[in-house]
Amino acid sequence: MEENHGSSFSSFRAYGKALVEIPKRLGPRAGSVTTTFEEMSRVRARSGSDMHKSLRWFDLVGGMVGAGVFVTTGRASRLYAGPAVILSYAIAGLCALLSAFCYTEFAVDMPVAGGAFSYLRITFGEFAAFLTGANLVMEYVFSNAAVARSFTAYLGTAFGVSATEKWRITVSGLPEGFNQLDFIAVAVILIISLCICHSTRESSVLNMVLTSMHILFIAFIIVIGFLKGDSKNFTEPSDPNKNASGFFPYGLSGVFNGAAMVYLSYIGYDAVSTMAEEVRNPIKDIPIGVSGSVVLVTILYCLMAASMSKLVPYDAIDTEAPFSSAFKGGSDGWGWVSNAVGGGASFGILTSLMVSMLGQARYLCVIGRSNVVPSWFAKVHPKTSTPVNASAFLGLLTAAIGLFTDLNVLLNLVSIGTLFVFYMVANAVIYRRYVSIGTTNPWPTLSFLLSFSFTSIFFTLIWQFAPQGKPKTFILGTCTVILVIILQVFYFFVPQTRKPEFWGVPLMPWIPSISIFLNVFLLGSLDRPSYIRFGCFSVVVVLVYILYSVHASFDAEGDGYFNQKYKEIQRQPDNTEDA
Repeated sequence: MEENHGSSFSSFRAYGKALVEIPKRLGPRAGSVTTTFEEMSRVRARSGSDMHKSLRWFDLVGGMVGAGVFVTTGRASRLYAGPAVILSYAIAGLCALLSAFCYTEFAVDMPVAGGAFSYLRITFGEFAAFLTGANLVMEYVFSNAAVARSFTAYLGTAFGVSATEKWRITVSGLPEGFNQLDFIAVAVILIISLCICHSTRESSVLNMVLTSMHILFIAFIIVIGFLKGDSKNFTEPSDPNKNASGFFPYGLSGVFNGAAMVYLSYIGYDAVSTMAEEVRNPIKDIPIGVSGSVVLVTILYCLMAASMSKLVPYDAIDTEAPFSSAFKGGSDGWGWVSNAVGGGASFGILTSLMVSMLGQARYLCVIGRSNVVPSWFAKVHPKTSTPVNASAFLGLLTAAIGLFTDLNVLLNLVSIGTLFVFYMVANAVIYRRYVSIGTTNPWPTLSFLLSFSFTSIFFTLIWQFAPQGKPKTFILGTCTVILVIILQVFYFFVPQTRKPEFWGVPLMPWIPSISIFLNVFLLGSLDRPSYIRFGCFSVVVVLVYILYSVHASFDAEGDGYFNQKYKEIQRQPDNTEDA
């Protein structure tokens, strides 16, 4: 399995020749797909040593009960939804559950560490997978940096100090949003990076201990919040003269804006899917660990949001450490609760960071296996059976960003990348059920996916920008009818070509189609700066692919690395997809 990476990058002349041949190389490589068999055998072998199959379903459930709820709830309630943030969590939970079904079908059929990157690579090809994988790595790095900075805020409340004033260093020469250095966040990220480099199983044991403490702590918050809180806070702000009253102070649109923001709390199942390669019994453990845990955390998150909303008026919520600050200034005998909440949230944040950083390293490892980034990232250490190179690199990158980037800047970047990736996976699971590459005409399925997405986008634009009135209601109703008709026509006239052997998304194609619509709708709830940042990042990703990835991938194919095995697989019956 020798590789010759030097052909396009061995000299300036060789690279110049490669750039001239971009038009000839781009098409074949961008649309090239792999198979399930290929991803699970030849591609996985590029890491050298195998990852140990040591995880069970309860190890996966621990990954879902993360810290996003401690990071996003305060900001979503105060700026977007008010007390109706409870409904925001319910909507985000429904969207997450539908997406989790799509993830589960792929993960059971193809238990590899690549997650959405591998799912897109076997359906839509290398470029779609690379764009998705890059967004996933970006999402993990920024969300982990945000969570680590939130750790500092909650740890400060545990000791009764303001982290912003005492534990962060303000540098006046830096722009606002990037001028508070957080060395505690850096230390936490680096320590966790060392843990996950050492052993997945031992990291999982530590994670289970932290998760057990975390769930007990969540129950504590819910009980104390309902006992101590005042129901009038569901409808009355602290300053009625400046802020709107009622359960929906920002209207129904605010609820959906809040749902897009709190979706960060649910991305744990994506990280869980990347650990499928290390699961002992994927057929049993993955459906319980991925889909089952979404239901559990949705209930917990809705109760936590209700507890916080009952404790404090929405316009008085602290956006950085909402749960611990909600207990400050309370009646006598309750002051200790704020410190306890700060300490408990810190444990929850460590749990979330542990799983997310495990997930981000495995994504980069599998992207490295595909040769679109340096294969150095793909190496699995023979002694620890972990992707040490990818873990160390992303740990350092996350620490650098967490050092100086403000929470608000990070959260805007994370939400749009998350929703985009889940939208792509929902499309992929439909495409794979209805299209068998080489034997099935893909255009009926592609036409359905494109028309359904465009109609969903049009619905979302009308919802966001059209003035209230009967014309808006009529157009939205018409769009809904068109969506149902498109779905029904596809259901009756296009047959499925593949039936999952072990576990499949129920009610195909309804559930993934609803997931597509909800992801598009929540994307429409995000602000313009989020799209500008996303667009800039996507341009950079495309440039990296054109200037590096397509040539590295082309070189590997030219060595026969892709061709030899791929030609053998193409001659095999289609059922080898599920081998």
